Amino acid sequence: MAMGALGMTHPAPLRGEISKTSTIFRYCLNTSTISGQNLGLLKYVEIASKAGYHGIEVWVRDVEAALKEGHTLSSLKSYIDDHGLKVESAIGFAPWMTEGEAGFIQMEQEMALLAGVGCLRIAAPPAGVSADEALDLFAVGEKYKQLLDLGRNTGVMPQLEFWGSSQVLWHLGQVLMIAAAADDPDVKILPDVYHMFRGGSGFNALKMLDGNLIEIFHMNDYPSSKPREQQDDADRIFPGDGVAPMNQILTDLKNMGGEKILSLELFNRAYWEEDPLLVARNGLAKMKSLVMEIV
Repeated sequence: MAMGALGMTHPAPLRGEISKTSTIFRYCLNTSTISGQNLGLLKYVEIASKAGYHGIEVWVRDVEAALKEGHTLSSLKSYIDDHGLKVESAIGFAPWMTEGEAGFIQMEQEMALLAGVGCLRIAAPPAGVSADEALDLFAVGEKYKQLLDLGRNTGVMPQLEFWGSSQVLWHLGQVLMIAAAADDPDVKILPDVYHMFRGGSGFNALKMLDGNLIEIFHMNDYPSSKPREQQDDADRIFPGDGVAPMNQILTDLKNMGGEKILSLELFNRAYWEEDPLLVARNGLAKMKSLVMEIV
C-alpha cells in the first residue's frame, strides 16, 4: 500500500512541539501498528520516540518477552523514561469477564507487571467470553467494579473495551450499560474508530458522553471497498485515508472536554512490510492534520 504524501514530505515535529497543535489531544503509538516485523519492545520504544509521540501503548506479551531476554522491569522503565515517553496503556487478554477467579488473577498479575514499567492503564476487553450465552451486563458491571479496585491497588487502571466483531460485547451501548452498572467514579471506556464502525455503534453517541469517561481513543480508519460485516482488524488504515467521519469524531471528543490521548492502533499487513519509523511518522502526521482541522 502506498504511503500518503503528508508524512513523507513533512517530518513529524518533536514531542515538545506537538502540544502547540492542540491543548486537548496527545498522541500515542500502539505498537501493533509496527509489530509485523517482531522488533521487540525496546525497538518499539525507540521508534515511537524518534517519530515524535508523547506516549506508547504496549502489549503485555512484549513486556514479558523483554523480561525473558534478561531485561528487568526497572531497566525497561528507565529505557522508556530516557526516550521521553509515557506508557499510556497496555493491551492484554486476561479473561476477567468469565466465571471463576483465574481471569482476575491473571489481570492482577499483568497490572503488577505493567506498573513496573510505569504503565498507567490497561485495556479490559471481553477476552475468553463464550458466545453461547448472552452477556449479563449487570453482572459484568459488578465485576468491572472489582477490577477497578485492582486498578486502584496497582496504579494501572482498567479501560472497558468492546470489540466490533465480538458476539457478546460489540456495541458502545453495552459498555455504557456496564459502566453504569459498576456505579464507580473511576469508570473509563476505550472506544476505537474501527470497532465502533464494525459493531454498528455508529458515532453519534459520542455527543452524549462526558469527557471524564474517555481518556484513550484508538485511532484508525476503514475503507469503503468491503461490507462492514466482512471487515476485520487487518483492514484498518491510517486515519483520514478511509471513510470514517473523522471531523465529527474529533469534534465530539474535543467538545466533551478533558485531555484525550489519540492512540494509533493498526494491524495492516501492508504497513507491516514498510519501514516502521516511516509508518509511525506518517500515522502521527495524519492524526495531527485531522486535529488541525477542528481546533
